[in-house]
Amino acid sequence: MSIYTLSFQQIDKTKLAMVGGKGANLGELSRIEGLQVPNGFCITTEAFKKMIGNSETINLLLDQLATLKADDRKAISEISAKIRKSVEETAIPKDIENEIILHLQQFGETHAYAIRSSATAEDLPIASFAGQQDTFLNIIGREAILKHISKCWASLYTDRAVIYRLQNGFDHYEVSISVVIQKMIFPEVAGIMFTADPVNGNRKVVSIDASFGLGEALVSGLVNADNYKVREGNIIGKKISTKKLSVSALIEGGTKEEEIVQDQQNIQSLMDEEILELERIGRKIEAHFCQPQDIEWCFADDTFYIVQSRPITTLFPVPEPDDEQPHVYVSVGHQQMMTDAFNPLGLSIWMLTTRAHMRTAGGRLFVDITPMLASPVGRETLVNVTLGKSDPLIKDALTTIIAREDFMKSLPGYEKETAPDKSNNDVLSRNYQTLNEYSSGVADQIVSGLIRSNQISLAALKENIQTKSGSDLFDFILHDIEELKKIMAEPQSFGVIMTGMNASSWINEKMSEWLGEKNAADTLAQSAPNNITSEMGLALLDVADIIRGFPEVVEFLERLKVRDRAEWLKVNGNCTENTSSSSRSEHTFLHELPGFRGGKESQAAIVAFLDKYGMRCAGEIDITKTRWSENPLTLVPIILGNIKNFEPGESKRKFEKGKQEALKMEQDLLHRLRQLPDGEEKAIETKQKIDLIRSCAGYREYPKYGMISRYFLYKQALLIEAKRLVEKGVIYEEEDIYYLNFEELREAVRTNNIDNELIGNRKEEFKTFEKLTPPRVITSEGEIITGAYKRENLPANAIVGLAVSSGVIEGRARVILNMENAKLEDGDILITKFTDPSWTPLFVSIKGLVTEVGGLMTHGAVIAREYGLPAVFGVENATTLIKDGQIIRVNGTDGFVEIL
Repeated sequence: MSIYTLSFQQIDKTKLAMVGGKGANLGELSRIEGLQVPNGFCITTEAFKKMIGNSETINLLLDQLATLKADDRKAISEISAKIRKSVEETAIPKDIENEIILHLQQFGETHAYAIRSSATAEDLPIASFAGQQDTFLNIIGREAILKHISKCWASLYTDRAVIYRLQNGFDHYEVSISVVIQKMIFPEVAGIMFTADPVNGNRKVVSIDASFGLGEALVSGLVNADNYKVREGNIIGKKISTKKLSVSALIEGGTKEEEIVQDQQNIQSLMDEEILELERIGRKIEAHFCQPQDIEWCFADDTFYIVQSRPITTLFPVPEPDDEQPHVYVSVGHQQMMTDAFNPLGLSIWMLTTRAHMRTAGGRLFVDITPMLASPVGRETLVNVTLGKSDPLIKDALTTIIAREDFMKSLPGYEKETAPDKSNNDVLSRNYQTLNEYSSGVADQIVSGLIRSNQISLAALKENIQTKSGSDLFDFILHDIEELKKIMAEPQSFGVIMTGMNASSWINEKMSEWLGEKNAADTLAQSAPNNITSEMGLALLDVADIIRGFPEVVEFLERLKVRDRAEWLKVNGNCTENTSSSSRSEHTFLHELPGFRGGKESQAAIVAFLDKYGMRCAGEIDITKTRWSENPLTLVPIILGNIKNFEPGESKRKFEKGKQEALKMEQDLLHRLRQLPDGEEKAIETKQKIDLIRSCAGYREYPKYGMISRYFLYKQALLIEAKRLVEKGVIYEEEDIYYLNFEELREAVRTNNIDNELIGNRKEEFKTFEKLTPPRVITSEGEIITGAYKRENLPANAIVGLAVSSGVIEGRARVILNMENAKLEDGDILITKFTDPSWTPLFVSIKGLVTEVGGLMTHGAVIAREYGLPAVFGVENATTLIKDGQIIRVNGTDGFVEIL
């Protein structure tokens, strides 16, 4: 077997490194019984390597290319052009040329060929790289074919291919290229077929684009195509386009554009029976590759030919059900305001903690809401009480599903609508005790008792977990997780939260009805006591107050922000990456402080803050994320920002201002109510609800604080076991345990043995998951159900979202995707994808907040109301629609943003 050329019959998926993704897939396609694949051969990567291997010029240019980043567009363009020129001018080695000619003689030198590039980082299961290298059609004659082979090799270095590799982390030296030489088919019709709907992801729907002539016109976007949707042998949709142009082959070689005659432009390009035959072919190909495919096909002489198939890499994975019944899943990340991918250990710990029926997909968590959708009471609860009330986009998506009668009837246990039974319409069909019949004083006592009980339990855990190791540690953690679940499900705890929510809803509804006052509860909740998360933001202001009195420390921190952050990023890339290297920044940061005047006081202030809040971080519900205590450097920019933006004593002023705003609102409402008929009675009832808001609203944040505190203690203990595994040579680095689930890690500790190939595969899989955007709602067929805001009477060009914290504010937009990179000034408006409690310290510097994810009761909304920040959540694509530095208006009362 030659190392420079291989026929399709000699190729399968094991030859990927030699023939690239396209070539390997063509070899696999050729092995599928009954499939027509135009014959051909591949010039292997070994030929390419030999051709450029001895070129000093090309290798010097590649060295220069390796130093560039994706946004260095001008330099990329200049160097890439030089590489392409050198490749095209370099002669094909004679022994390789002879092998190519031998294949051409076998297939027919006078025949027309399609010459396609096939890179080793192309058409892969994790990245398609579609269209990044060149294709040449209808090439005839030995000289023309050899010339276009060199052009294909050179296309490995087009600007778009180089930039795409840089963006996806592929090394220019490691990526090579093969060339596919395939007999041309001259079709009447050609197109693309997706074996999953490319728009909504439905795996049961095949989507076919078809147009007259060569398919290249359709792929390049030159012509409009018909679109056919097929589901399980039934055509469920047709869109017949006006097809004005086609691309056809020239006799002498090459292609040309032709106008389609008027009476042919609007006819269906494929007959119905041909559409169904193509669907069957698509499903056969999908079954062979075991995943949805993007297939290029052509139709000639009543025969379908397949010229390419690649995986669809943009689909979000489908949560796996236990049965073959239809299911509906809702994203947990959109409720928790953390839509990033979890590591396997993080997923498994959360799954052990939750009582909900959850599934995982794409490194994210989803709740199976099918049982509730099947029940009339459950549907009412989902749409109007829990999920729908918090997130209008989820509500609209669920409404869309409920309106699909056939789908709903297919749900296991489906019940038709009945007269609503108000007695059963409890939030989670559980009888939680609420505090509405109690005074706020009793509520205060209950809250204090819950917090004290949690603190005692945490102290016991902290002491006892230190005595555990090996298998005993895993048993201990499992036992404590049961304790955590009891705490999270404590009826009084849930009762406090629901009482605060119910009181807020009552106030908003009645004050709007009686006084025309919108969202009054937002102001009444400002500076509520016992809010552990808002207190955290204020506490970091106090840390800044201590440090600001010591110029040497401030100067050191300024240098540290530049020096150590640059070093840390160089080693770890992104500050949110999971790494124990953060211990170095802790050493260089906290341990160096006592060497400066005021350093001991500054160190003590930071350590005290970390003792209480150091378990927090961005994405904290994933146990594997790096905590502030593990990398305190994260806090330095925020501390320095607080020193720059505020005068001493700001935390007390902010808290007191919030209290006064709440008191002022309370007094104003009660005064206006007393002027109404039955005003005194209304005022008394309103005062009771206000007191309950003040007593209960702050506690909303505490259960999660307690859970994350426990998670950090688990993590510290598990990392000690990881260190032992490293010392024994079982794993390479401590963070490897993040790519094992809890039971796999337990087994590794018990046996001192683990499959490191599994860990490597999980790391690669995680990189893929990180690039995916999770849907709010997805079905077991893979269909992503999107919602829309049903709003009217908005200003022109308003960007719509959900009003979560009242007020209208104008200011400079700061688009921040990573809190470690935050550069905020007092009065900026923060625009980001999502915020969890770790973002709270930034809230003290801003005057408005816009996020892509979140609902009325997510953490960011609660803290925005507490701080009195106008906020709009659930603004889809906010971080791209709003540009950094733009002046915007945020209307947190009516839920929209305007770019001014």
